[in-house]
Amino acid sequence: MSLNVDVNERQAPDQLLVAIADYVANVPITSPLALQTAQHCLMDTLGCGLLALRFPECTKHLGPLVLGTQVLHGARVPGTAYELDPVTAAFNIGCMIRWLDFNDTWLAAEWGHPSDNLGAILAVADYQSRTAVANGKAPLTMQDVLVAMIKAHEIQGILAINNSFNRVGLDHVLLVRVASTAVVTHMLGGSRDQIVDALSQAWADGGALRTYRHAPNAGSRKSWAAGDATSRAVRLAMITMKGEMGIPTVLSAPKWGYYDVLFKGHAFSVDRPFASYVMENVLFKLSYPAEFHAQTAVECAVKLHPLVKDRIDEIDRIEVTTHESAIRIISKVGELANPADRDHCLQYMIAVPLLYGDLMAEHYEDDFHQQDARIDALRQKMVIAEDKGYSQDYLDPEKRSIANAIKVVFRDGSATEKVAIEYPIGHRARRAEGIPVLLSKFERNLRTRYPARHANSLLTLCQSPQFGALEVHEFMHHWAMN
Repeated sequence: MSLNVDVNERQAPDQLLVAIADYVANVPITSPLALQTAQHCLMDTLGCGLLALRFPECTKHLGPLVLGTQVLHGARVPGTAYELDPVTAAFNIGCMIRWLDFNDTWLAAEWGHPSDNLGAILAVADYQSRTAVANGKAPLTMQDVLVAMIKAHEIQGILAINNSFNRVGLDHVLLVRVASTAVVTHMLGGSRDQIVDALSQAWADGGALRTYRHAPNAGSRKSWAAGDATSRAVRLAMITMKGEMGIPTVLSAPKWGYYDVLFKGHAFSVDRPFASYVMENVLFKLSYPAEFHAQTAVECAVKLHPLVKDRIDEIDRIEVTTHESAIRIISKVGELANPADRDHCLQYMIAVPLLYGDLMAEHYEDDFHQQDARIDALRQKMVIAEDKGYSQDYLDPEKRSIANAIKVVFRDGSATEKVAIEYPIGHRARRAEGIPVLLSKFERNLRTRYPARHANSLLTLCQSPQFGALEVHEFMHHWAMN
């Protein structure tokens, strides 16, 4: 037999596909902490989506792909009047959630935003529930949504712990596509084997390039990329439920599989069982819409603001001590071309709160940036240095810190103290302190979209002790605009 002839013998599915499918189909979620955190995560994520509706650059992406399209039992898009097919609804919800870079975060060898998966989960849950009720069947409940969120978080987060997709140039949204595909296939009634098949299709899509997150190409695609991933996940799940076959060794196939083509020949490393670890330890962005590697840097700058606000012209240099990931991902010099460029610039996210004592989504917009030349002047005075200890603790699974420190030195030789913060307020280590801030953030975001009475009703609904028993279609009805 020629050595160039492939042996066409169907193999058993890759073990990782099976492990994920077994987890989604068969592992119960019993952790009270995970369920409570998921409820808070749902609130925070929807609030971020509502806030994004204030920005035309976001809303231009929303609605049906073809104007005038009507869908029977369509999935609702919170804060709007849209009722869409679940693929398009997933894009809409995912786009809203991610637009302002204000939803939750997971940092490891790979990073990402696990609540991005809610775009697929909510769209499918609402469509499934409305269809079920119309056919005299039982709808899904919000408990089903919370469990799906926990499992999507877990899949995305566990795969990210040891496997760096960014180091091979791929974007983290591929993990959103994989996690969403697994959980929504199950929500659609898929068996363990169908979940395996759908997952194989998700990996076969490869991965988007990260170029839209980095200089010189950083731009608005990074704000809708997760919505795109969730919509693709729903499509793959739905065609699998129609009988589309899987690709059993999509990861491990020599020459043509994911490992050989896209991961430099290395298999993924997964050394923690799938349970509820990620949701229990997820990082919330509570105070500032800033890329998470900069969260503590922003907190440091806010603390320094009273000490420097009247001496801005006297600043000689700003010494920033950070971790390796922040330097690699968000430290940049030169012109910042658009809001998406600015909210991924460590120096910009420090300069604004030094000047103003706060950082809001509006601070990234062109009109704000153009009116204050001091921002770029301060960026040029920043000296960025790595603390090896910060980098080590960032990767330590028992710490998972995201430390930054800032010291401002003036021309006369005087200086502020070095302000250092190891854990941001959204970290599990500060959870008791953070939950009241999360609830306040949620309430503010509700009020950007709904009248006071409606906002208060949603606030009460989302904190109800019977929240898990709510039927999904009824829950989504409360978010719809007439």
